[in-house]
Amino acid sequence: MKVAVIGASGYVGAELIALLNAHDQISVEHLVVSEHSSSAGMSFSELHPKYLGLCDLPIVPFTNSWLQQAAPQLDAVFFATPHEFSADWAHAFIELGVKVFDLSGGFRLKQESDYPEYYGFEHQHLDTLASAVYGLAEWQHQDIAQASIVAVPGCYPTASLLALKPITANQLHVKGSLIVVNGISGVSGAGRKALLATSFNEVSLTPYNILQHRHQPEISQEAGAQVIFNPHLAPYKRGLLATVTLQLKTGVSSEQIDQAFIQAYQDAPLVRLSASWPKIDNVAYTPFADIHWQFDSDKHVLVISCAIDNLLKGAAAQAVQCANISLGLASHYSLVTPIKGGAI
Repeated sequence: MKVAVIGASGYVGAELIALLNAHDQISVEHLVVSEHSSSAGMSFSELHPKYLGLCDLPIVPFTNSWLQQAAPQLDAVFFATPHEFSADWAHAFIELGVKVFDLSGGFRLKQESDYPEYYGFEHQHLDTLASAVYGLAEWQHQDIAQASIVAVPGCYPTASLLALKPITANQLHVKGSLIVVNGISGVSGAGRKALLATSFNEVSLTPYNILQHRHQPEISQEAGAQVIFNPHLAPYKRGLLATVTLQLKTGVSSEQIDQAFIQAYQDAPLVRLSASWPKIDNVAYTPFADIHWQFDSDKHVLVISCAIDNLLKGAAAQAVQCANISLGLASHYSLVTPIKGGAI
């Protein structure tokens, strides 16, 4: 698969390029940034020195002439861009026969009316939006394989949905009851651009965008149930933890809950069902999602926590999972390496 990455200068773009560069079935042909980016003209390793000698490709500016010249030689393009940019340009690649993996929020929400409210723009390409497939790799395998455009989930929704969907898909919850998701993310989730609000000297553990975060409708949409989402910013680099609290139907047993998670993830190597509450340190810099749950049978309340690396399982690694599925490979191909003794 010959690919281009648009948005090569950001944290997610850099993680994605590193993963793709190490993939023996994918060839990175072009690294692209916005037309007026200060990174245009640099090499990737100049911008991200830790990749010196590993990926020294030039970073070129995105223009319509570049699109017309490069796209016919590509099989796929990855957007790690602002949401409106991918919403405006994804259709142009699809029309040229190039599959799109969009890591922005440009195609995650199905209702066009949600975009002005949650993303601040009117979606101009409704046919492309209608054809977009949500790319939660462990749950939408068949759709991803057949799609021309895949909307790679957000980081908070990835952790939240991996925790929620075994319950909601099996209808073990009380319909219409309150579902609360509390999420905590490191500052890399805010992107690479320097901002006072995400400076380590300014950040303290704090909630933000309560009852209005753009990931709330995304989680609700894909869980098939309305949720209240409470995001928090924490003073560490990377990693994300989502804790979900919901009420289950009378008569649901611990055994049914355990079986729902086992059935959902027994063939999903990147989802690890943990015997204890997950820790950020156990998933940071990895493509894994660690899940643990506890059930109060008297109150019929279930609490589930899921920890992921927001830049990997919450973005770049999941995009690679989607590409693997498109190639007919195991979704975790190239993302995990056996260690001595044969363990992962």
